[in-house]
Amino acid sequence: MFPLASIDRRTMVGLMALSLLSACATADTFHAPGVEVASTSTHTYQCEGGKSLTVTYWNSQAGQSFALLPVDGKPMLFVDTIAASGVKYMAGRYTWWTKGERGDLYDAMAGANAAPVTAACTAK
Repeated sequence: MFPLASIDRRTMVGLMALSLLSACATADTFHAPGVEVASTSTHTYQCEGGKSLTVTYWNSQAGQSFALLPVDGKPMLFVDTIAASGVKYMAGRYTWWTKGERGDLYDAMAGANAAPVTAACTAK
């Protein structure tokens, strides 16, 4: 890190502008080199225990899809994977599995037969 005293005014303004631009990214924006987004949608789910989740989905022109949802208050980007039914998204140890208007969030570290950590989420 540079001490603030050694940074000239132009550099400081440039760094501030870059910080503001980074902060302006929203769930509506998604950019990965070579991935063309065909459609985007955002859904709010009401889950057991009064919990709610807002999930943004991106579908690429190549057929791959992504989901952005909070886990323990932190946004995580999930990638679709093969599922017997519905659509299954994975990010690290977590699985977001949707079937129609319903979704469940699982934690693989809880065990193979563990109940969802967030269950019975229904899109509003």
